[in-house]
Amino acid sequence: MEWQQFEYFQTLARMQHVTRAAEALSISQSALSRSIARFEDEIGVPLFERQGRSIRLNKYGHIFLKRVDSMMKEFNEGKQEIQDLLDPEQGEVSLGFLHTLSTNLIPDLIASFRSNYPKINFRLGQGPSHTLLEQLQLGDFDLCLIAPMEIKPPFQWRPLWSEELFVIVPKEHKFARHETITLEEIADETFIHLKKGFSLRIAIEQLFKEAGITPKITFEGEEADTVAGLVAAGLGISILPNLKGTDQSKISQIRVQWPKCQRTIGIAWVEGRYLSPATQQFKQFVLDHSDELE
Repeated sequence: MEWQQFEYFQTLARMQHVTRAAEALSISQSALSRSIARFEDEIGVPLFERQGRSIRLNKYGHIFLKRVDSMMKEFNEGKQEIQDLLDPEQGEVSLGFLHTLSTNLIPDLIASFRSNYPKINFRLGQGPSHTLLEQLQLGDFDLCLIAPMEIKPPFQWRPLWSEELFVIVPKEHKFARHETITLEEIADETFIHLKKGFSLRIAIEQLFKEAGITPKITFEGEEADTVAGLVAAGLGISILPNLKGTDQSKISQIRVQWPKCQRTIGIAWVEGRYLSPATQQFKQFVLDHSDELE
């Protein structure tokens, strides 16, 4: 059995169309058909159902495809690992991060890192913590900068810094000139929040619970900038981190005196998953410089 046959089988199993699979593999249809026939003979069972020109995996094919996918993945990762080791200062880091970190922290962090490793590239994505964790598990990201939520195996998470959360009100609000405030003072206000399931929403709900308050929520958004815009329009107040780099001309940011309002941001990865030298270098850079990120 030749390694090439596994690639042929995997491609045909994915496309389930001999002509398109042969074109994708740059071989003739007859060569592909002969290779698959020999492959099935060596496995000892048909892997496809053939009806005229149509072809599809049978139950044995579906079972075997899972094993072949796993084997091919290990093989390709092994090749990539060796290639990365030959040139550790090049490569790509795929990084996911929270929307609230995008305005200045992420650009500054990447610029600082690339001053030392200018040939390393980044593939970036942003979203809420629960979505980022899903993408991290699927392999879409190597690393994520997220709030903790419920971090369970196979994820690993290390805290990096804590960021303060502020009460955000419109410029003309009665509390706009306050330097500090307590959550009890704003208990009767109408609130604008991120949607349920977002890590920031969870952190704020815990703070309200600590203060014994059930907030009146009038709007929910998916991004902190949207929430800040609704506050600026006078539709309610909110609690957000310092949105550096965004227009704050129509809102006031008030420090919370009680309870202590902050959340922790950390770096997450999948335990046991191969990380390229470029990704390892960036991960260590972030861990070493976490005190500069606050």
